[in-house]
Amino acid sequence: MIKDNAVEYKSYSFANRIVKAYKYLSMQKKERILSKQMLRSGTAIGALVCEAKFAQSKPDFVNKLSIALKEANETKYWLDLLHDNEYIDDASYFSIYEDAKEIIAILVSIVKTSKENL
Repeated sequence: MIKDNAVEYKSYSFANRIVKAYKYLSMQKKERILSKQMLRSGTAIGALVCEAKFAQSKPDFVNKLSIALKEANETKYWLDLLHDNEYIDDASYFSIYEDAKEIIAILVSIVKTSKENL
């Protein structure tokens, strides 16, 4: 993964962490419902960022990144539920939660700037 595109790199790295968290939660904690939702939304972020690179237009680009932003926010929700129900310990939660917040901040900035330039 190329590091010169910050949101692409961070969302891909985040997806890898989400996959590892899902494996842990489903195998060790035997939790499959909430963690599956986290897996779906957490990996969708990077896929949408990747799709946006080849958007057909500026509005399409904004739309794809706006959906990625929604998925990132949804992922935070699942992380909260998993943490609050003691499937994820504090250290793991705060580490991955900070990554999610950082991706959200980047996506908000890109979407806002892109909308201004439509």
